[in-house]
Amino acid sequence: MRIRSLLCLPAAVLLLGIVAPCALAADRDAIVGQWYTVENKARVAIFACEERYCGRIVWLKEPRNSDGTAKIDLHNPDPNQRRAPIIGLELVSDFAFDGNAEWKGGRIYDPENGKTYSCKMVLTDDGRLKVRGYIGVSLLGRTQIWTRAIPE
Repeated sequence: MRIRSLLCLPAAVLLLGIVAPCALAADRDAIVGQWYTVENKARVAIFACEERYCGRIVWLKEPRNSDGTAKIDLHNPDPNQRRAPIIGLELVSDFAFDGNAEWKGGRIYDPENGKTYSCKMVLTDDGRLKVRGYIGVSLLGRTQIWTRAIPE
């Protein structure tokens, strides 16, 4: 009986070596999908972009201005980008998974003022996404809670 246990140990270690990276990969992609921003103003599609994660605005609650024209990136610091539509705009970029339901090292763009901030995202136990934009250190920032959009 003791010899059988010893023979099973290498198989168990090998199996663990195969399963553990798969579980990590699943956790890594947990933020992939569509998310509603605060007050459901926009829906952002987050996706893998090479080894990192990015996200684009795919829907707006109010996609048009009062004159009926589509909303554009009017406050972009690059004058050549100020006519780009808000829908399709890359809002979050360059996030790396840290292994603990956190994605760090990214950036978030605020089309309302044209500024880009450092950002981190944390997936909560209840499936919401805490998105914290900040300047310099995380203490100097603001957190928004995004909710997962139900696939249509």
